[in-house]
Amino acid sequence: MNFTDLMPLIIIAVILIAVVVLFTFIPVALWISALAAGVRVSIFTLVGMRLRRVVPSRVINPLIKAHKAGLNVKINQLESHYLAGGNVDRVVNALIAAHRANIELTFERAAAIDLAGRDVLEAVQMSVNPEVIETPFIAGIAMDGIEVKAKARITVRANIDRLVGGAGEETIIARVGEGVVSTIGSSETHAQVLENPDSISHTVLAKGLDAGTAFEILSIDIADVDIGKNIGAILQTDQAEADKNIAQAKAEERRAMAVAQEQEMVARTQEMRAKVVEAEADVPQALAEALRSGKMGVMDYLNYQNINADTDMRDTIGKLTKENDDNNDN
Repeated sequence: MNFTDLMPLIIIAVILIAVVVLFTFIPVALWISALAAGVRVSIFTLVGMRLRRVVPSRVINPLIKAHKAGLNVKINQLESHYLAGGNVDRVVNALIAAHRANIELTFERAAAIDLAGRDVLEAVQMSVNPEVIETPFIAGIAMDGIEVKAKARITVRANIDRLVGGAGEETIIARVGEGVVSTIGSSETHAQVLENPDSISHTVLAKGLDAGTAFEILSIDIADVDIGKNIGAILQTDQAEADKNIAQAKAEERRAMAVAQEQEMVARTQEMRAKVVEAEADVPQALAEALRSGKMGVMDYLNYQNINADTDMRDTIGKLTKENDDNNDN
């Protein structure tokens, strides 16, 4: 078999390879599906998507769904959202859900919500079916000092207009908790809270806690109310203990001052006794000087000695009498 005989086979092989490459690079099946669904897409547009590194099925299939749902969505919008890193299929599903629920939602807003990292389809579903958020037990103290614990259920609906840049569920829970604590704290007694727990929900709901959030609060219901500790009594006990410690500290301070003053008086007494002893030591010298100078005679000295002896005797008799009286009393 010569080259001339192989030439037709080579041509057929080249044609088959070219057809395989063509059908691999150009999504002809997808183009046929789009035409069958009534979506007019040029084959060159699909080739351009390949050149722009866009997966054609990620754009054409959502475009077919949007066309069948009656949405006016352009292929350029879907392709640009895909290139921006968005989820085209989820955005289209959200637009279809919003259209069915008569919720006004444009493609630009849906794409912005999706690029912001939020699930736009879940937001549309939450707008149709509100979600219930349950808070943990929130503790507040009434004016009578009794702690009251309340658990609330918050029914919220997604606000599409504030979904981009709006606060999340954590902010809603924090604001509701603050409102519950404030309402319980403004109650005169804990019995008022137990009798009318709905007063908490009415007061908190009237404060407009959903401002600046991505949600709209539909209702706030108190699910459970419990009594906690008697905080007022605990605080009074702690205050009394603190006052007692302060009084003990002041009493100890006064005792220490009294002991110091007593020691000071003892020291002063010893000082005065020393001065008396010193003065008594000068008496014999003064007597001797008076005798030498003639200012005092011998009889005067003897009378002085008699007076001292008489004074000592009286002191001795007084001490003995006092001891006898003490023994008789015992």
